[in-house]
Amino acid sequence: MKIDQIHHVAYRCKDAKQTVEFYKKVLNMDLIGAIAEDRVPSTKEPDPYMHIFLDAGQGNILAFFELPNSPPMGRDQNTPDWTQHIAFQVKDMDVVMEAKARAEAAGLEVVGPTDHNIFQSIYFRDPSGHRLEIATWTTTPEKMKRMADSAQDMIEEWSRTKKPPRHTAWLHEKEFGPN
Repeated sequence: MKIDQIHHVAYRCKDAKQTVEFYKKVLNMDLIGAIAEDRVPSTKEPDPYMHIFLDAGQGNILAFFELPNSPPMGRDQNTPDWTQHIAFQVKDMDVVMEAKARAEAAGLEVVGPTDHNIFQSIYFRDPSGHRLEIATWTTTPEKMKRMADSAQDMIEEWSRTKKPPRHTAWLHEKEFGPN
C-alpha cells in the first residue's frame, strides 16, 4: 500500500465556533464542512459531538472535535507541552513574519522566529491550547542530503544510548552556538 496523502488530522477543541473563527482570522483557513451526531458512527456509542473540517491548503484538512459530554480538555501530563504541535508550511519568511504579525495582533504570544538551519519557524497557541508552528524551508539540497545520510545512524545510536547523537548538531548552531 502507498498512501496518497493524509486525508485529515483531527484534534479535540474546547469550542468549535471559537476554533473556526480563530483559524479563519489568524491562519485564513476556511471551514469546509461540519458533521454532528448523537452517536459515534464507528463505535455506535452515544456521545454527541461537533466535527469541523478546515481547509489547510493543497488538499490538506485540519479537523477538530468538540465533545461537550467528555471531561474538560487537558493534555498529556507526561509529555512536555512543546512536543505535540501542528506545523504548517508557508512559502517564505515574508509569510512567516506576516503570520507572526497576525497572531500578535490577535493578542497571542509568539515565540520566534527560531532558526532550525534547514527551516525557520514561529510558534503560538490556538484557543484550545494546541501549539502551532508556522515554518518555511530555508535549506539547500546539500543540507537535506547531509541530514538524510546520517538519519539511520542517529536512530541506531539513539536506540542504544538514549543520548542525542551529534550528527546534526550543526542544525542549531545559530540558536545554541557551536558545540
